[in-house]
Amino acid sequence: MADSLTSAERLLRTFARRTNLTLPGRGFALWGDQHDPALAQALTRIAGGLGMRPVTDGASESLAPLTVDLTDEPRVLLGGTELPERPDADTRITFARDHMPVSTALAREITATGVLVGRTVGVCLPLEPKTAVLALLLREAGAAVTVYAHPDETDVEVAEALRSRAFEVSADPARTGTAERSAALDFVRSGLDLLIDDGAHLIRLAHAEAPDQVARWVGASEETTSGVRALRPLAERGALLTPVIATNDAATKTAFDNRYGTAQSCVFAIADLLERVGLTLRSQRAVVVGYGPVGQGVAAMLRALDADVAVVETDPLRALLARHDGFETGTLAELAPEALVISATGAPRTVTADAAAAARAVAVAGGTPGEVELGEDVTLEPVDGEPHIVRARPHGTLLLAHVGAANLVAGEGNPIEIMDLSFATQLAALEHLVTARLAPGLHSLPDDAVARVAASAAAAHGVLLDPADGRHEDEPRPGRFGVTA
Repeated sequence: MADSLTSAERLLRTFARRTNLTLPGRGFALWGDQHDPALAQALTRIAGGLGMRPVTDGASESLAPLTVDLTDEPRVLLGGTELPERPDADTRITFARDHMPVSTALAREITATGVLVGRTVGVCLPLEPKTAVLALLLREAGAAVTVYAHPDETDVEVAEALRSRAFEVSADPARTGTAERSAALDFVRSGLDLLIDDGAHLIRLAHAEAPDQVARWVGASEETTSGVRALRPLAERGALLTPVIATNDAATKTAFDNRYGTAQSCVFAIADLLERVGLTLRSQRAVVVGYGPVGQGVAAMLRALDADVAVVETDPLRALLARHDGFETGTLAELAPEALVISATGAPRTVTADAAAAARAVAVAGGTPGEVELGEDVTLEPVDGEPHIVRARPHGTLLLAHVGAANLVAGEGNPIEIMDLSFATQLAALEHLVTARLAPGLHSLPDDAVARVAASAAAAHGVLLDPADGRHEDEPRPGRFGVTA
């Protein structure tokens, strides 16, 4: 079964790498399973652990199912056809757009209202095909769109594809230090009305260096947990000069993007990197540091791939949740030696220098700068032929994806259908900023806006809902003794 499990995992990772589509929630079918019962059993076991649903061959599915054909040499298919070729940025952008029905539908509604017409929207997100689709949808809704990406979050081909379509794009992987800061300042000083930020890096920079620009913004929307965490103290002090919607906190973002998207894309990228140096997820213990939504997803994904998983937490409630989910818990110092250590906190200095030195390999899921500490005496040694792996000497720890966000450094970011939900939520946030004219501060996206995105996604994914006729969940209920209130 071990060899069959390895083969099954590779087939599923091939699908994810070739398509950048999500596995959890997707239909799963086998052809010719009688030709290799052991592999069929392994595929079924892993697929079920990943949250995939068995479907009958030929069944109608809104998301094209993943099919594995075992009749001859095993091959993985999308909707019964060969996996798509995506040889360049333009085809990757087109493929992404074809699989983003929720964002497309909401953008169409916003276009009809005209609320973004004439607005200048700055998009600061990891620059890859899904972000390009978001930029295109915003422009089609009438906005003037400019794009900024941090150097380590830039897909050069996608940046050029957007420039060829007349977008202003500030993105250069070669920028460092002063040049990077200067480019970011130029972007926030470019006359924006609305900003979508990732990590609140530009929101904070603008408050510090260009408060006059912030004061004229209609508002901003923050995509990430780490960014919202950084903005809360500013909001509590009354120091935010513009309304910011904590888009990250909307259920249509966190419950899917963090829990399923970051988990799948990071764990699969880590598995791909380990395989290149002759290791597997099962060749050492996997230690997940942090058990928030990302950590929960990462731990579940690792377990589905048959890894031996333990969790490190500083919060007693989350540690208890991990224990009740069946994971061993302990201290980082105790669990790190010879393990694959994955930081899932989004907080700096999560993995100490001592823990990193003791581990066999270290990686970051999601990621914020400085999440892994390296000792002052550490030197980085390239691993032959592996641009995304270095070895930290003198201890020999493998630093996967240079301990940046594994899914961005060594992959194509979160799966397309997951980001479709996140970007639809971002579109709803921009619409709310313009129409509600909120006061400066940190705001939640209203429940009705979140419900609108969820309903659109359920329809697009073919999720049938039971009619609520006759159910009045909000009505007061009499107590045991007939007293209503």
